[in-house]
Amino acid sequence: MDLPLAGVCVLAGVWDGLQSGLFDGSPLAGQRAPLAVNATLGVLTGLALLLRRDRPLLFWGSALLCWVVVGAYPGTILAQYSVGAHLRSTRLRVALTAVMVTAVAWPIWRSKGGDAGAPLSVALCVLPVLVGLYLSSRREVLANLEERARRNEREERLRIDQARAEERAQIARDMHDVVTHRVALMVLHATALESARGRDAVTIAGRIQGIGREALAELRTLVGVLRDGADAPLRPQPGLDDLAELVAASRALGHTVELFVEPGLSVPALVQHAAYRVVQEALTNVHKHAYDARASVAVGSDRDGLWLVVRDDGGTSAPAVAPGGGHGLLGIAERVRLVGGTLRTRRPGGGGFEVSARLPVTGPDLEVGR
Repeated sequence: MDLPLAGVCVLAGVWDGLQSGLFDGSPLAGQRAPLAVNATLGVLTGLALLLRRDRPLLFWGSALLCWVVVGAYPGTILAQYSVGAHLRSTRLRVALTAVMVTAVAWPIWRSKGGDAGAPLSVALCVLPVLVGLYLSSRREVLANLEERARRNEREERLRIDQARAEERAQIARDMHDVVTHRVALMVLHATALESARGRDAVTIAGRIQGIGREALAELRTLVGVLRDGADAPLRPQPGLDDLAELVAASRALGHTVELFVEPGLSVPALVQHAAYRVVQEALTNVHKHAYDARASVAVGSDRDGLWLVVRDDGGTSAPAVAPGGGHGLLGIAERVRLVGGTLRTRRPGGGGFEVSARLPVTGPDLEVGR
């Protein structure tokens, strides 16, 4: 865009069509300068226009000189626009505009009177400054909004990555505890095997084999899960059998929670713990956001594996009792994904909220010895 505008400024130095028709040449001298002078001033103004963003004062001075000597008005309009768009000093804008208005209005007033001088000076000198100010401010606002959006996106991505890393580290600690438990059982059975005879030895060896296979399956799942290097707290990991205690704790707080767990479920410890964490997070969200809601927890199995559903009827939104990072569901989704399952959330038509998950009970990373 700058090159065509520079061409207009060059052309204005030699062509009468882009010069003021109110004067015979220079507005101040009242006569035409030599063509070489006019052409030189037009070229200088055109070259200065190419530098208007970095050197707006240079362009403004060239345009003023071209107006005084040649009577060319395109450079005047573009220079005043550059003053509004590229200068940061308000005082300097006002001073330069006052000088340009005087340079334009005075000869017009002398030649045609004040009725012509006022509107022409405003059109040539003031309006371009206002347009430049508006477009410059608009560009700055849009640039700030885009930068803020990019910054928010980067921060949100960092928060999500941090939440995933923390959840993976917690999963790694949980896995550590489960595998430690398996190995401890193997050591106990191996100790018993030393003194066993006959059928007891075969039975104990079979138990060791089954426990070892479970431990190996859980170790394969552990591959790729990042650790944060912190000391792993050794504690029993909750599973499906602990859901009753979890629900009882919610009832003790005054919540109405129904629990159904299909009897006789045979599920790997890792999957049990993932299911427990899903129920725990879902009930926590009920406590936070629907304090007096009635909730239900159902766990069962079908040919696709283990399924669980935690649903509440909405109730009345609870006051905020603790700040939430907004990544709880993200954390359990990551936990479910790492055991090969899927997690879904939805708002039923009748109100409330529902969290459902499907978890495989067999697979390359979860298969238990048979």
